[in-house]
Order: sequence, then C-alpha cells, then structure tokens
Amino acid sequence: MKKQKMPLASALSWSGHTDCGKVRKNNEDSFLGLLIDASGARYLGKIGESDSAGADFVFAVSDGMGGAMAGEFASKIAVEKITKFLPPFFERTSDECSSTFEAVLRDIFAEIHRALEYLGSSYEECRDMGATLSLCWFTPHWMYFAHVGDSRLYRLPKNGPMTQITEDDTYVAWLQRSGKINEREAKTHPRRNVLQKSLGGGHQFAEPQVGAVALQPGDRFLLCTDGVTDGLYDERLEEFLRASQDDPGKNIVRLAIEASGRDNATAMVIDVLDPSAK
Repeated sequence: MKKQKMPLASALSWSGHTDCGKVRKNNEDSFLGLLIDASGARYLGKIGESDSAGADFVFAVSDGMGGAMAGEFASKIAVEKITKFLPPFFERTSDECSSTFEAVLRDIFAEIHRALEYLGSSYEECRDMGATLSLCWFTPHWMYFAHVGDSRLYRLPKNGPMTQITEDDTYVAWLQRSGKINEREAKTHPRRNVLQKSLGGGHQFAEPQVGAVALQPGDRFLLCTDGVTDGLYDERLEEFLRASQDDPGKNIVRLAIEASGRDNATAMVIDVLDPSAK
C-alpha cells in the first residue's frame, strides 16, 4: 500500500561531529552521511546542504562496544555496511512504498548483525564486539528510520514539541517509559548503560524498531549517541535545537562534553528546508 503523497520537502542541510570526550582515549562512535542516486552512493561532508533532485539521503550514528579496539571497529563496520548494502535498493524503493523500505532496513540490520557476530566469534580480539545503530533515510516526502540500542533519533517540528522517535533498548528506558522512574532517575540509574539489544555483542538478533515520519519544511532531526544524552536533558536539547546556529552538530557535542564528557559523544543535526524559500 502506497502512502499518500505529501508536499515536497527534499532540500536538506546537515551538521555532524564526534568527540572522544574527557575520559576515553579512543572514540568508539562513528557517523555517516550518504547521498544515493541512480549512479550510486557518495559520502557527504560533516557540514552541507543539498536539494539534489532524484536523490535520497541517509544519515546514521553508531556506538561500538568491545574490548581493546573492537568497539571502534564495530561502529565503523556498522556504517560501512550501510554504504555497501543500501545503494542497490535505491531503484526498488523509488515508489516510496513503506513496506519496501522497512523490509530493506531490516535486511541491512540483519546483515550488520551477522557480520559483527562472525568477527566476534572468529577473532579473540573481536570477542563480544557489538554496536548500536540509529539510521534515518530521507526521501522527497518521508523519513524512514531503523534503530537498535541506546543511540537516539529526535524530531523537532517547526511548530510543536520535540519527540524522541526511537526507544532505547535498555531496562532503565523501559522503566522510564512505564512511568516508574523519571528522566533524572534514569540518568543516574546503575544499569542505565546495560543494553537489552545490540547488533553483535553476543545478542540473539532482535528485530530493529522501524518506522516512517512524513516530512515537512522546518523539521529538524537529531541523531546522537548516549554520550550526548548522558550530559544533556531533553529539555536542554530542545532549547538548543530551537535556537538557530552555525554547525549545530558540533555545538551540541561541545555542550555535552562540557556537561559530562564521560563517554564519546556524536551528534548529527538534519534540517528539512523549504526549496521555494531559496
């Protein structure tokens, strides 16, 4: 079943940044910006803007885990697999059929999980390597997303409150969603970083959360790892995202490091522009 066509909202700007923080010596986070069209895939810079007709845009953040350098390796594998597996599906999903996009995203997450599990079982230095992954795929009318772990995707519409689109795959997040604890209690809970799902990491693969959001000019999206949300409450994030600024991804990471800095921090801010206003 095809979704009803929405007003065209294909012009985007984006800003991404990552930092290892105040404590960690290496950065286990990775992020990705990708333009996909009939000719293939092209990496996007950390900052940019495009209204390319006939193209889709993919953004993702991943937080790796594992001993030695395995976590850093895991998150890089996660984003690199997206670059390999997603472009061939571009033509097949051009009709914006929701079920097609969701099936493709599930397949990609399953492929990443298998790759991480294979490496984790084959090499001692990669044992228990795993990664979170939050991905959003922008078409001219819709943003399709898939998610596993405790990285996050937020949406701030032009008019309306900010919402967290993804659900953290942790017991503590379930407690908060159930109203048993508040946001402050969740941030200080001793099990806040214990994942119930991840790609790899010895987890039995569980279906990712998938969905779609109709795009409107003025929408602002935030992809971030838990190093950002560790130091910043949602209210502070929304306040910051509502303010216009240059390079918002970098500034959110800076703000998170100043507030905490105990973990690597990565943020990508994606704005849906109005092509007619240019």
